[in-house]
Amino acid sequence: MSSFIDFLKGSYNEFRHKVEWPKWSDLQSSTIVVTIATVILALFTFGVDELFSKAISNIIGMLINVFN
Repeated sequence: MSSFIDFLKGSYNEFRHKVEWPKWSDLQSSTIVVTIATVILALFTFGVDELFSKAISNIIGMLINVFN
């Protein structure tokens, strides 16, 4: 149990005194970049999904017409 308490004390000391936390402005700009990148990736994924969906529908429609 003593080693666990030492671990917690060491972890607290490292987080408090040795970790260099980012500034608030850095966090804001990083959040904006991640948000914009996520929206762009979501729109790209939506576009590719719609394109494949229409292509597969057209292919299935052509196959149905061929075999009728």
